[in-house]
Amino acid sequence: MVTVTTVTKSRRAMKFYNRTSELNELHRIQKLSFGSYSRMTVITGRRRIGKTSLAVEATRGECPTVYLFVSRKNEAALCAEFSQLIMSALDCYVAPETKSFQSLFRMIMELAKTRKFNLIIDEFQEFEKINPSVFSDVQNLWDRYRKDTNVNLILMGSVFSMMHRIFEGAKEPLFGRADNIIRLSGFGTETLKEIMADYRHGYNNDELLAMYSITGGVPKYVELLCENTDLSIPGMLDYIVRENSPFTDEGKNILIEEFGKDYGIYFSILSCIASGINSQSDIEAALGGISIGGQLRRLVDDYSLITRLRPIMSKTRTQAVRYEINDNFFKFWFRYYDKNQSVVEIRNFVLLRKIIENDYRTFSGMMLERWFRLKMMESNQYSAIGSWWERKKGREANEIDIVGILAEGRKAIIAEVKRQRRNYDHKTFMEKVEHVKAAILSNYEIKTQLLTLDDM
Repeated sequence: MVTVTTVTKSRRAMKFYNRTSELNELHRIQKLSFGSYSRMTVITGRRRIGKTSLAVEATRGECPTVYLFVSRKNEAALCAEFSQLIMSALDCYVAPETKSFQSLFRMIMELAKTRKFNLIIDEFQEFEKINPSVFSDVQNLWDRYRKDTNVNLILMGSVFSMMHRIFEGAKEPLFGRADNIIRLSGFGTETLKEIMADYRHGYNNDELLAMYSITGGVPKYVELLCENTDLSIPGMLDYIVRENSPFTDEGKNILIEEFGKDYGIYFSILSCIASGINSQSDIEAALGGISIGGQLRRLVDDYSLITRLRPIMSKTRTQAVRYEINDNFFKFWFRYYDKNQSVVEIRNFVLLRKIIENDYRTFSGMMLERWFRLKMMESNQYSAIGSWWERKKGREANEIDIVGILAEGRKAIIAEVKRQRRNYDHKTFMEKVEHVKAAILSNYEIKTQLLTLDDM
């Protein structure tokens, strides 16, 4: 879905990767918009995930496209900018006295009575700060004109909590108006392999794992590494850990807008989780005994930044609950940049590099588990995928890295994940397998696996 460029000696042209299913869906909706009546599509996803590239790619063709980016300006100034773009794209006239987005959107919908075109509005949630009444204005005009027009409307936004509320909050004016909501995530395992093959011939799986561990498949970060490094592990670290690295303040820049003035407590919680302190009681203890139940709930439900994990096949009331950061890059950033803020502040990137190198095998080992869970999800062979552990006297025991319940038949995969085969203890693993089998899988046919870098 993204274009990845290179400035290496090959100078190869930009290439658009993946997003096949999303493109197919957007083409389907466009056909309906132009063939019957207007449709509204919402595309959400964190910054750098490639929403704009996807929308632009999906609307290539004979029908014109109007692209409007909502920057934080005075509404009249923004409408003046939009008017020029609309006149250029649609070869029409917009009256200079059009100073409100309500008037501009009404004019666009009037045009759509006789013309077919795509309308992309990027960072749509920014109207909340410019003029919140825009959302009800759009709702009223959309309801009035939708069935009599042929506009393919695509609304995009990067602030997840706001986009979620605007379009999925039951009390909001645009609730229920979107015909489809597409949530973008990072590139999958096969796409990352394709990119590595294109930009580092003969790459090894440790380098592939490093790319995944650092970027999580976020297209912009992948693009930056492809443009600026040789994709070796030292090359990637040289680029991201240095003076003026675009990664140094990236986590802060993205998430402060999500959290607002209360970002401090959220950053502290995320830093704990990234460092392996992942139960509510342990996080509260690490933060001096404060209660964080509300913040954890919002991080899960409102911001979609962390996941509440339970042992696979356990009851929802179980006390054995962990929290995990969903996004690999945020996990990486909080584990190293935020945790070592004092080192970053004095620009001691030599020390930060050493900290990352000393911990990398541990971190990448955790990311390897995540890689194999993602790979299993992509296979569409499983009804449930997770880990299993139990609490004994307040401590976790008999932990299994991956348990996959196959979709057909009473069959399960139990896997141990190790970077290197030499670190595997078969006897200990089989003892844990017998324990989990007795606890939750007594009626299942079990297959065991050891998964290493060689199996990526």
